[in-house]
Amino acid sequence: MAARKEIGDIAVGKAVVTPAYNLPAEYVIHTVGPVWQDGKHGERELLAECYANSFRLAMEHQCSSIAFPLISAGVYGCPPEIAITAATQAIREFLLAHEMDVYLVVFDRRSFKISSSLFDDVQNYLDEMYVEELLDEEYRGDDRGRRRRAFDEASCMAEDVIALSPASKEKQRSLEDLLDEIDDTFSEALLRLIDAKGKKDPEVYKRANIDRKLFSKIRNNPAYQPSKTTALAFAVALELNLDETRDFIGRAGYAISHSNKMDIIVEYFIKRKEYDIFTVNEVLFSYGQPLLGS
Repeated sequence: MAARKEIGDIAVGKAVVTPAYNLPAEYVIHTVGPVWQDGKHGERELLAECYANSFRLAMEHQCSSIAFPLISAGVYGCPPEIAITAATQAIREFLLAHEMDVYLVVFDRRSFKISSSLFDDVQNYLDEMYVEELLDEEYRGDDRGRRRRAFDEASCMAEDVIALSPASKEKQRSLEDLLDEIDDTFSEALLRLIDAKGKKDPEVYKRANIDRKLFSKIRNNPAYQPSKTTALAFAVALELNLDETRDFIGRAGYAISHSNKMDIIVEYFIKRKEYDIFTVNEVLFSYGQPLLGS
């Protein structure tokens, strides 16, 4: 507090740094978030400045990690869904250009809200998949169940044929051929897919919410056994479709199950070709599920 008083007033959106004294950190970065009025007084822009200026100070002081609260979401009254959007956008933009472990800390899940439309859509999909799983269990081994599953599979195949243009068929075929290398381990399949997608290593591990050290371990160890959340994170980062995802994570011994809420949520995003890891993790967090990535 004494160090903070020496600094004096800090303008909204700006940031300053002090030593952390006896805290388990090197520094404390102080930033002033905007008091929410109605969203028409530059509150979003000022929130973005809070994060950008804090990141700048962290870089200047060679920090390897930084932990943010959800700025302005408390007594300053910023709606939680807007506060989380501002935070994740700022973090995403920073990580595309820099290496740092970034933590976003919230008090509880009640203070963390995603948009109601997204929540409702995901909830409807969860309900639908749970009902389908229960029906499969009810009819499992029954001739009606076999006929139902055969009909569903035939319908899916028909939809796939209709949806694919000749160009996308060729692309899908090459990816399928790539994944058909049954001797590939998870690590080998990952590296092959990165090349096949024409992506760079940093682009992929950042989009997967994976730190460089973990990616280096995976790259240098063909027998590396990832966690399921890591495997799914790379599937999202590589923008794999559902069949490719099943094949890919299967190389690490995992499967997508409609009895698992995390799996269904990830499947929801993959089916819709929505591959933003931050959005996926926001939904997983709101449902109390493990997050993808490190």
